[in-house]
Amino acid sequence: MLTFLLITTTLFVFLYLYFTRNFNYWKERNVVGPKPVAFFGNIMESVVRRKHLIMIYKDIYEAYPEEKVVGIYRMTTPCLFLRDLDVIKHVMIKDFELFSDRGIEFSEKGLGLNIFHADGDRWRVLRQRFTPLFTSGKLKNMLYLMSDRGDKFIRNVEKISEIQPEQHIIPLVRKFTMASITACAFGMELDEELYQTLEKMDGVIFNSNYGFELDMMYPGILKKFNGSIFSKTIGPFFDNLTKSVIQQRGGIPSNRKDFMDLILELRQKKSIEVVKKHDDVDVTALELTDSVIAAQTFVFYAAGYETSASTMAYMLYELAKNPDIQDKVIAEVDEVLLRHNGEITYDTLRDMTYLIQVFHETLRKYPVADLLNRNVKADYAVPGTNVTLKKGQTVIMSGFGIHHDPKYYPDPEKFDPERFSPENVKNRHPCAFLPFGAGPRNCLGMRFAKWQVQVCIIKFLSKFRLEPSPKTMSKFVYGPKRLFVYPESGIYINILPRKQ
Repeated sequence: MLTFLLITTTLFVFLYLYFTRNFNYWKERNVVGPKPVAFFGNIMESVVRRKHLIMIYKDIYEAYPEEKVVGIYRMTTPCLFLRDLDVIKHVMIKDFELFSDRGIEFSEKGLGLNIFHADGDRWRVLRQRFTPLFTSGKLKNMLYLMSDRGDKFIRNVEKISEIQPEQHIIPLVRKFTMASITACAFGMELDEELYQTLEKMDGVIFNSNYGFELDMMYPGILKKFNGSIFSKTIGPFFDNLTKSVIQQRGGIPSNRKDFMDLILELRQKKSIEVVKKHDDVDVTALELTDSVIAAQTFVFYAAGYETSASTMAYMLYELAKNPDIQDKVIAEVDEVLLRHNGEITYDTLRDMTYLIQVFHETLRKYPVADLLNRNVKADYAVPGTNVTLKKGQTVIMSGFGIHHDPKYYPDPEKFDPERFSPENVKNRHPCAFLPFGAGPRNCLGMRFAKWQVQVCIIKFLSKFRLEPSPKTMSKFVYGPKRLFVYPESGIYINILPRKQ
């Protein structure tokens, strides 16, 4: 018994020392920060799924209002939390070449070749060649697909809201973004079978697993051992879906001008290469295999479907709570549509200036995909501080914290689209608004996301008004098990037909 107790105690001490071995790192460098917990560091509530990681970062941001940087631990790994906007600007923009990597690479077979998670030369190749696919000129050709799916969505809303005005708005608008993305990415109709399949995929893709925490504990382990942050069922699904669409088109572009067509046009060049910035840089090529294409269509679908749906749901919720803002948006929708003969074109969207302000204010208050981190490629003296980052270390930023900081947005809980008037935007720090990141590695699909939301909201407000219901919450608690920020209570509002 004594031997067993001695062995158990020794093992416990060894494990404690092992899992706290780095916890003096920031103290030794005179960097303030929250006290870490053995094994978990500063993210225990996220690991045990009691609180969303994005909200933990927001709390850390708010707890150190006078600090430019804060020392934190993701599990046992020391990371630097950035609060100062000028420091963030250096990292995201001015010194980008040192911070171009997100540092969350994983198995190629697990869709790790997608443009969001790829790092190094792979990311550079993908970014340079895929950026032209998201220009206004290319996306204009997809507006008809968004508009058509919007019309079908409105007809469905008319039927269900006539029977039951009170609706859970998130699953409702997901049907539009799911239909829009499948049309624009794959050229497919969202029939009932595909809808049910994608609904099952939703839980697999967007419910968090412990791959993230494992990579936080041992950075790079997923890539080293061919692991993935996603379930093994996701890769084969998108591989098969992509191959099926490519086969249907005979491996060449059709006349749909959708995302798959644009990629097939790019693939006809055999391989894509990174453009040299300096003569001594090797040209790196990447062949556009079916697997590489599947990785891009996956991230295009995953990002465009969930984030757009959540943003629309929050926007409709705020319009229901703020009838004066809703009236102003409706008046603009009616006037601009009348001017453009009822058609939604590029010019129509461009003229919806107040709706765009409402869109941006929604993203300010609810930056649903607030996962901002970068890895440094070499030792780096953080500007304006006495801190030096070591090669390979991670920096973390909190868009939620910045967006709710009264220093940049007075009365931050108030929904006020005037924050995004041209004058107010001009006078604000460029890194005070980060829903799509900033700098050369900002979100490639932000223009698509903006247009998709605009199309749906325009069609929606052409037919309906919104009012709070008895289930409409005044404040949200965000579920800890979802990848993006999602309210545990859902979002319920009343959908009422407009008097024409």
